Amino acid sequence: MDFDVALLIILIIAGVCFFRKLDSSVYYIASLDIFFRILTFVKDNLKIDEISKFIEKYIPDSIPGVIRKHTEGTFTDILLWVYVIMFGIFLFYTVKILWKKR
Repeated sequence: MDFDVALLIILIIAGVCFFRKLDSSVYYIASLDIFFRILTFVKDNLKIDEISKFIEKYIPDSIPGVIRKHTEGTFTDILLWVYVIMFGIFLFYTVKILWKKR
């Protein structure tokens, strides 16, 4: 098992155990994926070799990237659909909060 899979599994399990409510878990996983994507952007656009190498070695590009890298076939499709549904729930909660603030 690669480091990125182990890191992702540990972070997701820890977050879901810590945030027991569905909405908190969804926010945590979405925030984690957004954080990975921001670090990937930094790696690609900030031309500092030490930082880029560290991010490349220890931080996954995104949750779907890890899924595609380590699974194949129908299982990949199922995991990606779960990911999309989870982000749909994230979008629902975010819009709900925005409407309440209005």
